[in-house]
Amino acid sequence: MRGDEKPYVSVSYTFKPDAKERLEEVLSPLARIVYLPELSPAERSASLQKSRVLLALAPHQELTQSEDALLTNIDFLQLLSAGADHLKFDRLPAHLTVASNIGAYAKPMAEHVLAMVLALSKKLMIHHKELKQGIFDQKSENKALAGATAAIVGFGGIGREVARLFKAFGMRVLAINRSGKSPEPVDFIGTQADLGKVLTEADVIVITLPLNRSSRGLIGAAEFKLMKPDAVLVNVGRGEVIDEGAFYQHLKETPTFMAGIDAWWVEPVRHGCFAMNYPFLSLPNVLGSPHNSALTAGSLAAAAQKAAENIRRFLLGEPLVGIVNRADYDTTEH
Repeated sequence: MRGDEKPYVSVSYTFKPDAKERLEEVLSPLARIVYLPELSPAERSASLQKSRVLLALAPHQELTQSEDALLTNIDFLQLLSAGADHLKFDRLPAHLTVASNIGAYAKPMAEHVLAMVLALSKKLMIHHKELKQGIFDQKSENKALAGATAAIVGFGGIGREVARLFKAFGMRVLAINRSGKSPEPVDFIGTQADLGKVLTEADVIVITLPLNRSSRGLIGAAEFKLMKPDAVLVNVGRGEVIDEGAFYQHLKETPTFMAGIDAWWVEPVRHGCFAMNYPFLSLPNVLGSPHNSALTAGSLAAAAQKAAENIRRFLLGEPLVGIVNRADYDTTEH
């Protein structure tokens, strides 16, 4: 295949050199990679009109609305992100195949989950604050992970990595996913119909679900009533999977219940700003992080490579992974 015959792959995200190197290693033999942030407006438009593939993190922020109209020749949109809820599907051509980058951030996110679970279970931030106030509470008990039961709601790539870390602590793992099946051995695997069972038994609850029609508001007041009063809940999926008001109320009324929040309800990438409707961070039983659980040194480069491998499959006509079903998403709520 001569250079001029190679299909164009437009990249709208601003990658660092290490990620570019990974992309080019996978795709250069098959495609001409064009980095849109490095081009003039006219060159960007020309590249989009020639391209068969677009690689993006948040395409509706990285492209102008007039550039969206140039996507008619693009057949495949590969997301750098693991979720697709930020997409405005009504601004994408109907023929366009979309794939999310599932599992690309599983290992760093699993480590982040474990860090939050340990910090909350051991009451580290509470005792740190007390020590600053001169309080030396050496007698209060903290929570052991050995022998505890974890419920992982969303048992995909991230959930499976979390399970492997939990098992190293001797924890039981109860898992929920769409199929009720998993290649990773667990103590229980079920579907959302089994949610009540696992929430009732769990000492630790981890939410890794993407946001779609079936997961929005999945955890609300009724579900919190099923949980143990001293359970630890960590959400690294999407904020809207949990009813924000019910969550705050439960945390305020149940001070022994601990929560780690990495995924928020209003965030800059999806909404243009960070905002809370309730003062979660004023509660002593809440530990927050700025949805950065996926971001470690080299994680974006690894994610770029994983995305490039899926683009390679597309260009070679091989089966794709992470294909997004538009019917799962409400295109009116963005």
